[in-house]
Amino acid sequence: MDPNVSDRLARFEERLQAELRSDVAFIEAIGEDLAGAGGKRLRPTLAFRAADLVGADPEQTMVVALAVELLHSASLLHDDLIDDADTRRGGVAAFRRYGNVVSVMSGDFMLARVLGLLAQSASPAFTQLMSETAARICEGEVLQFQAATLEAHDFATYRSVIEGKTAVLLAAALEGPAMLHGAPEGARTALRRFGMAYGRAFQMQDDRLDLLGDPALLGKPVGGDLREGKATYPVLALFDLGIEEPRAILRRHAREPGDVERVVALVREHGTDRRTAEAIAAEARAAIAALEIFPPSPARAALEALAQHELERIG
Repeated sequence: MDPNVSDRLARFEERLQAELRSDVAFIEAIGEDLAGAGGKRLRPTLAFRAADLVGADPEQTMVVALAVELLHSASLLHDDLIDDADTRRGGVAAFRRYGNVVSVMSGDFMLARVLGLLAQSASPAFTQLMSETAARICEGEVLQFQAATLEAHDFATYRSVIEGKTAVLLAAALEGPAMLHGAPEGARTALRRFGMAYGRAFQMQDDRLDLLGDPALLGKPVGGDLREGKATYPVLALFDLGIEEPRAILRRHAREPGDVERVVALVREHGTDRRTAEAIAAEARAAIAALEIFPPSPARAALEALAQHELERIG
């Protein structure tokens, strides 16, 4: 990572810790855990790269980066509770340590901080963008639960879910700096298209690895989505071929010995692993193509490299 972005990420960490500060010990502890765990900080990095592409103001961009990351962190707290998760970023999930009420209210505390940042932006358009993004995140989570409950497994639903889970927030991180800067509509549209396509590729890749990855590299057993009744792209492609056996496995949440292994075998036997890889590659290439309106620059190259990484991760 170039020093310029590294410096901005260091300042971002300081500002994030300030936003998460609370006089209530449990809220403070959860905020410290989330800030300390860090993660890839993909969303603020995207915001800084987008700002470099359009020449956006650094302070306005920092507001975008903080608002997007806090919205993401709030969604993680809520998602862990919904998914009954045991861990988050290598540590114990917050609701396991502090209970449901503290975890949910800490997520709401972060959403309140997002509102404060939106007020700082003084931009009705950016506030509207973040409102729509938050709504899509909620819809994506509920739609995923609805699909598993009603066994309504299809590609259109899956696409809506992964856009809500991942892509819309990446797109907001990219479009936000351009919006606050007053960049031309074409630039904003291109950044949003990149974010949506890259976000779909990113989430599809995670879903592929959840089923077909190496547990030693993942740091967890494969088949987590099957155990939650979630049909991801490789399984949906089996249904598309008329192979119905995985429906029963999804219905029982892969509780019987050999369930996950059977689905993996079917995916490899019928080539839906390759079909999934091709779909990921198509999204990654669409993301790269979306940036063609911008002249060559280190910022454009850095964004293209992120999408290119998803092509390389296919193997």
